[in-house]
Amino acid sequence: MQLHHRLKVFNFLFFGMLALFVPFLPVYLGERGLSPSEIGLVVGTGGFVTIFTQPLWGFISDKTKTIRKILLLLLFLASLFGYFLFSVDGFLLLVVFAMFVYFFLMPIDPLMESLNFTVAEAAKISYGSIRTYGALGYAVLALVTGYIMSYFGNNSVGILFVILGIIGFLIIWKMPDAPTSSKPVTIAGLKSFLSNKQTLSFLLLVFICSVPARMNETFLGVHILSLGGSTKLVGQAFFISAASEIIIFALSFWWLRSGKELLIITIAAFFFFVRFFVSAWITDPQMLALVQLLQMLTFPIFYTAAIQYLYRIVPVEWRATGQTVLALLFFGISSIVSSYAGGFLYNSLTGQHYYLVISGISLIGTIYGLVSLFVNRKR
Repeated sequence: MQLHHRLKVFNFLFFGMLALFVPFLPVYLGERGLSPSEIGLVVGTGGFVTIFTQPLWGFISDKTKTIRKILLLLLFLASLFGYFLFSVDGFLLLVVFAMFVYFFLMPIDPLMESLNFTVAEAAKISYGSIRTYGALGYAVLALVTGYIMSYFGNNSVGILFVILGIIGFLIIWKMPDAPTSSKPVTIAGLKSFLSNKQTLSFLLLVFICSVPARMNETFLGVHILSLGGSTKLVGQAFFISAASEIIIFALSFWWLRSGKELLIITIAAFFFFVRFFVSAWITDPQMLALVQLLQMLTFPIFYTAAIQYLYRIVPVEWRATGQTVLALLFFGISSIVSSYAGGFLYNSLTGQHYYLVISGISLIGTIYGLVSLFVNRKR
């Protein structure tokens, strides 16, 4: 089996694991009796862990010039602690095991995205043709997990998490390492990249847009339950969301244009605003689940364009680290802000006002994207 075919299978399995962890951890914690503030505390603290662990493993990968061996280690430990997370009771144990899963699971994402892009370049295929399978895995497992939690109880999710991890481990074990740059890794090259005004402006745009996206993802399941929905409906909502991404990733070769990334990112930011503004006025949990179809116009477009833009401006020898910085903003720092602030806001406001707030942040992101476009064109 060719490298890119194995990578497609691993994308399916890994994003399936993310579908068990990211959207269902808040639901699982809520079922264990934690309040929205406590849920926000756990997820936000996980964001703090991600801030340190993603750059750490990205740097190790670039320095050792291997992604495969790092993935094997991270996947094994994430599967082990994931099983315990979905098997224990008690606030302290839940927090401890959740932090271990954050430490080992979340760094896999930027490393794998770097692998996706590098392998796609080498095989002369589109990045989206590989990433499509990640969206498919997320969609399928989000749907399946909702039913499993409903019929077999919360603890059964841990077994499914381990099964996906074991199969993913075997796939990576048989997979050769990705080609790496022959250029030496230098701190000066990284500093030059991170201190560039164009880079900083881009990263700020990513951060502004990622906060409301993460606030929605963290509390969407909790909000559906508060409107009278079930865990099955939560799974269906995330299935709809992830399934809508598939065609967008698959057709990225058609709509993604080099040099137009900032424009595409700004358009996606506008649809984030539309999606959350519409969500604010919905009181039927089934309708809220259907609104997740708008995911196709937001995350896959935003993130794919952001990755391509990043890879145009980052030094080739620092690609894994550059991808880590992007993921750190979208899944780490933004997770801290969205979880702590989101938990406070969701406790303090109605669901409608909560979504009006995050739609307002998305609108700010859209305006900033337009300003960045104007500045870049003048430059």
